[in-house]
Amino acid sequence: MAKMTEFVSIATTDEIPPGERLVVEYGRKWVAIFNVNGSFYAIEDRCPHDDGPLADGILNDCTIECPRHGASFDITSGKVLSAPALVDVPTFQVRIENGSIQIAPR
Repeated sequence: MAKMTEFVSIATTDEIPPGERLVVEYGRKWVAIFNVNGSFYAIEDRCPHDDGPLADGILNDCTIECPRHGASFDITSGKVLSAPALVDVPTFQVRIENGSIQIAPR
């Protein structure tokens, strides 16, 4: 029998206006939640290049640039878009339930 994915409420949609982000602790990880024009995305707040925080970087549409060395990632998929990072950043499932932002592992 397949295990059901357990979503956890981490914020409300009102807490993250469009173009903004919020960093929350989820288990033993820090997760950055982004609001891009009303769509929410969640990635681990850790650059795989040097473990620096990604949420401090510049967000341009669905691309976040690491503030330390300029690696960039697609926040919708976690795919690395530019060096020096060579590994994708982990992403999380996101859903909205009655104005609550909920995340779960992929």
